[in-house]
Amino acid sequence: MAKQPADTRKRILDAAYRLYYRKGFSRVSVDAVAELAGVTKRTVYYHFDSKDQVVAAMIEIQHLQLMKQYRSWLEPSSNSAPDIVTSLFSKLKHWADGPDWLGSGFSRIAAELADLRGHPARVASRSHKAAVEAWLGDQFAAVGVGEPKALAKQIMILIEGGMSLALIHNDTAYIETAMRAAESLVGNSKVALHRGP
Repeated sequence: MAKQPADTRKRILDAAYRLYYRKGFSRVSVDAVAELAGVTKRTVYYHFDSKDQVVAAMIEIQHLQLMKQYRSWLEPSSNSAPDIVTSLFSKLKHWADGPDWLGSGFSRIAAELADLRGHPARVASRSHKAAVEAWLGDQFAAVGVGEPKALAKQIMILIEGGMSLALIHNDTAYIETAMRAAESLVGNSKVALHRGP
């Protein structure tokens, strides 16, 4: 049976993610993506107009998967602001302790393309981080935080800082330290202790 175009597109994007996450955008050619996907370079360009389009589509898929992952990290027991913070950072550290973790792919590609503000990958990365921050704000609002958007922004700074330093120093204790700072921050916020009507 012939492979369907949607299957081929998925294999290309899966291959792109594996290569870009490990090696970075600039170091990976379309030829390498095609080879790992088991297709020709011409097939890649049949599905995508450019390497930029490949990475933008790949980032959109990763965004959807990571948002699902973040939601799963908080369910079903995250019923207070301290629970949200502790659960989120604990799961983040567990993820970072895995053998294949190389930091946030969104942050890494944004830094790699820092001089190209309008690049599709930078735009997609910015959109992802904004969506995570908005989602965090919604979680804090649901448990009665007085200024949920402000707290979400502060927690995002701690998440990004913890992940970046964990990557730089090859030491996920930085994520644990960021968690302690976040717990202290939440302790000083105006919060309701539990979700409720």
